Amino acid sequence: GGFDFAHESGFYVGNWNSSVNWLNGNSIESDIYGGFKFKAGPVDMDVGAITYIYPGNAAGNTTELYLGAGWSDEAIGAFAVKYSHTVSKDYFNYAGARNWNPYLDPFSSRPSGRGTGYLNVSYSKVIVPNLTLKAAVGYTRMSSDIRNAGYKSYVDYNVGATYDFGGGLTLSGSVQGANKKDSYLLSTADGYDVYGDGSFIYGAQAQSVNKARFIVTLAKSF
Repeated sequence: GGFDFAHESGFYVGNWNSSVNWLNGNSIESDIYGGFKFKAGPVDMDVGAITYIYPGNAAGNTTELYLGAGWSDEAIGAFAVKYSHTVSKDYFNYAGARNWNPYLDPFSSRPSGRGTGYLNVSYSKVIVPNLTLKAAVGYTRMSSDIRNAGYKSYVDYNVGATYDFGGGLTLSGSVQGANKKDSYLLSTADGYDVYGDGSFIYGAQAQSVNKARFIVTLAKSF
């Protein structure tokens, strides 16, 4: 859940929170953001900042600046483009002070996620009353330190639809995924080291977080 406050001048602040399960000692993600929206001719502009906070494990904490632009036409549909730029050294546990031990590697420098960028382009169109088709493609360019650690820059996609029941209730379904799957594997089963030397591990399994999935979301705004 979350909340937003928007002033008629264009300034806004907000907070969004969710349960998560991917960092040791942490179970909540809390996003705090603020910015300014304004018109530039027919284009809707949005500039602001967002920080992602993970209480209990600050290795995931990340802060980004963003700039977005949107244009819509009733007959053609709505287009939007947004670029987010990481300004914190920590980047979602991929890089930062908490992932570097100078005593173990005294000849290395502190890895940084600063400079990581994300560009997203999206399109939406109302095809029948209350039903909107949506599609988006994005590109994440990892910082050089993160790429050197083996995490490649990648392209993601999202294709789906949203139905508006009215009263703030919406139902969405979409196929979401990304390429470079082998660079983003998570262990789903550690397996058993049969000989105790790592030469043969039985039952080990891994799954990519970039694997395509169908995701359904039911949302209510108040």
